[in-house]
Amino acid sequence: MPSISVIVPVYQAEKYLKKCVESVTNQTFADWELLLIDDGCTDGSPAICDQCAAEDDRIRVFHRKKNAGVSEARNLGLREAKGEYIAFLDVDDRFEFRALETLWSLREQSGADTAACAHLNLYAGGEKYPERVLPAGVYDRRGIREGIVYPLLGDRLTQPVFNGFIWRYLFSAEIIRKARISFEGAYLEDELFLMEYFCNAEKLAVTEEPLYRYFINPASATHKYMKDFLKVFRRFMERKEELVKKYHLEEARPQWRETSNWAGLLIAIGNEYARGNEKSVRQKQKAVQELCATPEMKKAIREVTPVGMTGNKQMVAQLVKGGHFFILTQLYRLKNRI
Repeated sequence: MPSISVIVPVYQAEKYLKKCVESVTNQTFADWELLLIDDGCTDGSPAICDQCAAEDDRIRVFHRKKNAGVSEARNLGLREAKGEYIAFLDVDDRFEFRALETLWSLREQSGADTAACAHLNLYAGGEKYPERVLPAGVYDRRGIREGIVYPLLGDRLTQPVFNGFIWRYLFSAEIIRKARISFEGAYLEDELFLMEYFCNAEKLAVTEEPLYRYFINPASATHKYMKDFLKVFRRFMERKEELVKKYHLEEARPQWRETSNWAGLLIAIGNEYARGNEKSVRQKQKAVQELCATPEMKKAIREVTPVGMTGNKQMVAQLVKGGHFFILTQLYRLKNRI
């Protein structure tokens, strides 16, 4: 049984796949297995996966006939993983060469069930900056809830927003299996996974060393127009509600629904005006107005005034709050032309 199972969903990734795999095979920590989940690829990725597995018997490949999405790919990886601990890696990203060794040692030395690291954000233009999970240290259940669970629950507006990136952690497979934690959906699925996992974790060890390279890819799912975003977001809120009730989180952030809905609304507005949306300008504006008039969004707009966000989001929130949808539409038209 390997110490760590690294799970990598693979979809149309022939451009990145070998470098991703090399970032695992080059690790200073050798007791791992790598699970490559071919999620119905139609490019050269399946062949590359098989070639990698032929070169290293620690690599296992699972081929799916049809694309089912990143959540189902990760769930398959979790079902098949043999390791005591689980790490996630996105196929267009990389581990630093001491990532697994550092996280493993950090967890062992502290007696924690989970370890976390900072990561390095890398942009296509060459810009880069590190982003930490929490200040370095060891956190008990209370510290975990204050530092991770509650920010994911309700602190979704004021900067800096706590990002729900699952690849910054070394997870306990035992905790995941006992609590029956899994992924669902194609967007925001990692936030809910983290929330539930850290409602069950006992002790977290954190380093501020950036051990993961996150490449900001303009072609990724988070930058494309999502036709069914509202459906996805509403299901996300349903699942979040279930977690709040299951783990008695209501008192910690009484306005979590309103702040979460505001955050979702801002994403939905940006999505509505995205270049890939083929609706007319008038139809887009109407869709945004109708969304803001739904009971849950109307309540959020009425009861919460976002502050401390980035300049663009703050401006959008002010225009929405004031009902200035025509001006909002013109600003997005200008932004898209630029």
